[in-house]
Amino acid sequence: MRRFITLIFFVAVNISAVAVMAGVPDFDVKNLRLSWEVIDNNYHNKQEALTGLTITNTGKQTLPASGWKIYFNSSRNFTADAVSGNAKIQQVNGDLYSITPNDKFKEVKPGESTRIDYVCEAIVVNFTDAIEGPYFVWDAEPAKGHLPGDFTVKPYTPNYQGLITPEILYNQNKIIQDIPASQLQKIIPTPLNYAENPGTFIITNAITLISDPLFAKEKAYFITGIEKLLGSKLKGTSKDKMIIFKKDASLGAEAYTLTVTPDEMTIAASTPAGLFYGIQSFKTSISSSPWMKPQASIPVPCVSVKDEPRFPYRAVMLDVARNFQSKQQVLKLINLMAVYKLNTLHLHLTDDEGWRIEIPSLPELTAVGSKRGHTLDSKTFLPASHGSGPDFTNTAGTGFYTKADYIEILKYATERHVTVLPEIETPGHARASIKAMDARYQRLMAAGDKAGAERTLLRDMNDKSAYRSVQYWNDNVIDVALPSTYNYIETVVGDLVNMYKEAGAPLPAMHFGGDEVPAGVWEQSPAYLALKASNPAIQNTGDLWYYFYGRVNDILKKRNITLSGWEEMALRKTAVDGQATYVPNPQFLGEKMQVDVWNNVLGDGQEDLAYKLANGGYKTVLTCVTNLYFDMANYKSFDEPGYYWGAFLGIDKFFSFIPYDYFKNADVDKNGLPINRNLFLGKQRLTDYGKTNIIGLQGALWGETVKSAERMDYMIFPKLIGLAERAWAKDPSWATERDTAKARELYNQDWSKFLNILGKRELPRLAYYNGGYNFRIPKPGVLLQDGKYYSNIQFPGMTIRYTTNGKEPDAGSPVYTGPVNANGIIKFRAFDAKGRGGNVAELQNKESPAL
Repeated sequence: MRRFITLIFFVAVNISAVAVMAGVPDFDVKNLRLSWEVIDNNYHNKQEALTGLTITNTGKQTLPASGWKIYFNSSRNFTADAVSGNAKIQQVNGDLYSITPNDKFKEVKPGESTRIDYVCEAIVVNFTDAIEGPYFVWDAEPAKGHLPGDFTVKPYTPNYQGLITPEILYNQNKIIQDIPASQLQKIIPTPLNYAENPGTFIITNAITLISDPLFAKEKAYFITGIEKLLGSKLKGTSKDKMIIFKKDASLGAEAYTLTVTPDEMTIAASTPAGLFYGIQSFKTSISSSPWMKPQASIPVPCVSVKDEPRFPYRAVMLDVARNFQSKQQVLKLINLMAVYKLNTLHLHLTDDEGWRIEIPSLPELTAVGSKRGHTLDSKTFLPASHGSGPDFTNTAGTGFYTKADYIEILKYATERHVTVLPEIETPGHARASIKAMDARYQRLMAAGDKAGAERTLLRDMNDKSAYRSVQYWNDNVIDVALPSTYNYIETVVGDLVNMYKEAGAPLPAMHFGGDEVPAGVWEQSPAYLALKASNPAIQNTGDLWYYFYGRVNDILKKRNITLSGWEEMALRKTAVDGQATYVPNPQFLGEKMQVDVWNNVLGDGQEDLAYKLANGGYKTVLTCVTNLYFDMANYKSFDEPGYYWGAFLGIDKFFSFIPYDYFKNADVDKNGLPINRNLFLGKQRLTDYGKTNIIGLQGALWGETVKSAERMDYMIFPKLIGLAERAWAKDPSWATERDTAKARELYNQDWSKFLNILGKRELPRLAYYNGGYNFRIPKPGVLLQDGKYYSNIQFPGMTIRYTTNGKEPDAGSPVYTGPVNANGIIKFRAFDAKGRGGNVAELQNKESPAL
């Protein structure tokens, strides 16, 4: 009987499938070309934009006027009705939207185009504001998405306030002095004590290396590296030229000395980490030539260095949840972090849009949570986000690290004295884990295992609470009143601990998120109401915060792991004169928790939050959005990628950051406009006690706009070197100088030195080092004056090329050496040592060229 029923079901399903397919038009979506454009960036004289999506039919069949939807992703809000009157826009969830044609939409015949115009509830600043990843779904085939043949974003020339033009760049670059390479400091980040001496030490394959046994791993690391640079194996036959790795117990944990004479190079340290950093200083002291091509002999400048870091915690936060990055790309980041003496990689492994690490005990986390495609129910995978499209082929949307991958990352990092801090987002930003545990629940229930199904469930099935997160999700918060939530956390923590043990890697802390939980959560959760009735400490949903992190902390303390999280973890909700506010939570002060503080958005009222927490006793990592976010756009221009809600943030923001007084160098607000310094009145300053609680700095790359390894490199490098400088080196003189004019003069001097070091020493190396990094090459500054074009660049030493025929400059275009006489459209572009070009600066001279 059972087989008979199954057969009937199979036949019914297939008849249904045929019927659905029969309703799908005979039209290939690959024959459609879509383009997005800005039509009016000041629509109806308001801070909103009229934008358009043009559909062009390049095929031989007609696109019907109905029977389909376009889905796309966007971080912005829209009015529902298209201004063109031919469609409606609806939000699905999170950043996923749909466009549905209405009865005024006309069919699109072969060779024809039509446009859907709609209003975006904010102006367009850069191309990141465009919609992302549009795809078609036929009404008759609702479970399958189809990518169009092409999607482009049309160029746009904005005129908004704060726009950075080539002329502005030229004037900004004018203060940068061109310093001869021979006069530049040879080691970066700047050592505590540094002196150059006459002469060089020549390394050949005959060199002899003597090392204390404590540094056996560092010795092997050094030999592997130097043999690549020499292009041959070390023979160790020299009796008068030596490299010595020496133990010096008087030095601090990460301190080292580097002494180079014509006959000997000695690195001394008390720990393997200190010795390793001495090796990195050696690497940055030599020229870039050996990385471009092996050299039989490598000159090392004679220096005397005594060095140690300013902060013990020097970190990069990499978000691989929103958009995935490959294992190889993570290894490349770790490699360069090590070169510049950064010692912590904070991996943001989970979020609403993805779960990126295998947890063997909970396979659904990756089976469901690591995949993105077209779905409206998220039962077997997650929906398209950030332009990832309708299927699993997009490697930014779909992917995860297997247990073996993650152990390899841990081993690689440990060899380079980088600690990997895993972040498991809770209780918000948790949609991927919630949906994965839903799938686990359904699987085990179907198997008759009710207890197993309920053991790691992350939401109360009867919860009717209504909320919407900052990123527009309405189902992304774990129910912390459920006992099963803590079974889930115990399981994830247990599997992670086992991986770290297998890798032989340290796990001093784990990060459990804590940010951006929206209002309205848990209020109608039966689990919360039951907990409230049985626990006198729970009076409202706000009290669940302390209940949750108290229990998570207990789980970690059993394993001697410190609880780390974003700032909200350490805050208690209260009120002042009836107004809601936050204060450092006294409940957790004795628990030695570590908090990463990102929110110091200028003008939003929380500029001093990091200082409040440090003054209040919390160990604080400065992750300030105003100065340390890699994903913010470099400046206000349509061709610069990145978000800008917190700041426009070029490498100058990293370099100019003053950890103990970040108000001092704040010059523009989040819109790139001159700042009103009155906003700092009444804000807390950092006390001497508070300074002892600032344990370090962290640069953060959130992944929403980072869809490739190339874009990741562009956003992080060379800003990472600015981060390293501020995290390792002592306060420069301009940071503590009270005379404003004198401080500015000192700053400009140091700024010029730093940019020259980048342009003439570091970036030529990074173009080739470890296979080469696709760092950002700045757009040249250009000024038209008296009929002549003048150009300059932020990084002295880079080559500027130009064209006068309207074409993009390439590696064969004329080199700019002085003012150019030309007429019409002139384009300038900078190139690195490998011949890779950056963004193009364009000006137009409508007058005749000077004779």
